Amino acid sequence: MKIIQRVVMMLLGAMLAAVGLEEFLIPNDIIDGGITGISIILSHVTGIRLGIFLFVLNLPFLIVGYQQIGRTFAWSTLFSIVVLSVTATLLVPVPGVTDDPLLAAVFGGIIVGIGVGLVIRSGGSSDGTEVVAVVLNRRLPWSIGQLIMFMNVFILGSAGFFFGWNRAMYSLIAYFIAFKTIDVVTTGFEETKSVWIISDRYREIGDAMLHRLGRGVTYLQGEGAFTGDDKKVLFSVISRLEEAKLKSIVEDLDEDAFLAIAPIAEVRGGRFKKRSIH
Repeated sequence: MKIIQRVVMMLLGAMLAAVGLEEFLIPNDIIDGGITGISIILSHVTGIRLGIFLFVLNLPFLIVGYQQIGRTFAWSTLFSIVVLSVTATLLVPVPGVTDDPLLAAVFGGIIVGIGVGLVIRSGGSSDGTEVVAVVLNRRLPWSIGQLIMFMNVFILGSAGFFFGWNRAMYSLIAYFIAFKTIDVVTTGFEETKSVWIISDRYREIGDAMLHRLGRGVTYLQGEGAFTGDDKKVLFSVISRLEEAKLKSIVEDLDEDAFLAIAPIAEVRGGRFKKRSIH
C-alpha cells in the first residue's frame, strides 16, 4: 500500500507540474528553473516538443543519481520525469488558461510547486539540477539550497535574452512562488518547532506547558560550562501557532529563563500528538 501510495502521489505530482508548465507558463513565455527551464528555452529556439527535452536532458542526471544517491531514488525520478514528459507532450494542443503574464506566473508557479512538492515528498525528483546539487554538496562548502539557487540564477536570467527582460522578471516571480509552494507541500502547512528551555523553575514551566499548551515535555540533565552548576533542560516540540503562548508562559514564570526555538522539518513517533487542554 505504501508503494502504491507513492506511485499515485508521484503520478499526480508530475501531471500537475506538466499542467502548470503547458497551460500557464509556456504560453506566456515564462520559464521555470533547472533542467525544465533549459528545456523550455531549447524548445522555443528549436521548435522541438518540450517533453523530448525534458526526458533527454534529465537522463544523464538519472545515471548520476543512481550511482550517488541510490536505486530507489533513481527509479522514482525516472518515473516522474517520464510522466512529466508524456503529459507535457499531450497538453501541447490544449490552449493556455490565461494570457495575463502575472496571473500565469502566480498560478503557474503554485501548480508547478504543488506538483514538484508531491514528487519530492514521495521520494523522487523531477529535475536533474537537484541531483547535481546533492552531489556537489558533498564536495563544496555550500548547502543544497544555495547550489540550486546559484544554478537557477543563470538559467532564469538567460530567459531575458530569448523572451525579453519582462518575461525574465515574471519567470523569477513564478520560480519564487513555486519554491515556496514546494516548501509548504514537503513540510506541511503547520510548521513544527523544537523548544529548549533552561530555568531554575523548570518544573513549573514544564507543568504549565503540559496543562496550558497540552504539549509533553522531556527533562534533560545539563551542566553549565562556565559555572559547573547542574541544570535541568526542558525539551519539547510545538506548532508555529503555539509559539507566542509558550513565550508568554516562560516570561510569566521566569523572565531570566534561557529559551531557544528552532524549526523542525519533520516529526514522527513519540507523543507529539497534542493533549486536550479543555
